[in-house]
Amino acid sequence: MAIIVDKVQKRKDIALACKNLFVSKGLNTLTIAEIAKTAGVGKGTIYEYFKNKEEIVFELVNILMMEHSKKLQATLKEQNSIKNMIKKFSEFFYTDENYELRALYREFISITLADQNKEILAFQTECFNNYYRWFEEIFKRGVEEGELVPQTLGLVKGVFVTTEGMFIASLTTNSIENLGKDLNEFIDSLFELIEVKK
Repeated sequence: MAIIVDKVQKRKDIALACKNLFVSKGLNTLTIAEIAKTAGVGKGTIYEYFKNKEEIVFELVNILMMEHSKKLQATLKEQNSIKNMIKKFSEFFYTDENYELRALYREFISITLADQNKEILAFQTECFNNYYRWFEEIFKRGVEEGELVPQTLGLVKGVFVTTEGMFIASLTTNSIENLGKDLNEFIDSLFELIEVKK
């Protein structure tokens, strides 16, 4: 009797087996042979499930972003203010807890910038939109509950993009030495302007 393979699960298993390899070595220096060896499969099996190394990074980012979203949702429920929620949301970009996902996300951004094909653009757009809608809902809640001034809603996309932009600047320049400190100062300053004064 033939063994039935769950192809979706096998794809995830291969990707997850290589997570530490991608985090420690980065995409550019890895070979398919190294990836196959780490996953405990043959090179042909890698190509059966993935077109290239970049697709493995997409799979990893997708899996780990889903896990991150679940943890973040639980963390946000514990916060007592909109400002604290935004700070927790932004911790992805600098805490040790998120190091592995952030390293893979950095690879993903690099792939996205280097190759603007439809599949990559669609995946990046979906990631952006999912997190942006969530971010926007936090600010809407702040306005509805009277914690933030209504004009705040016009700033949401700019704030969202600024936090990611500061992360990218911290990777590509020497201008940001302590991203956590700079992000928290930015958020504190912003909230001085948008919080309803009691």
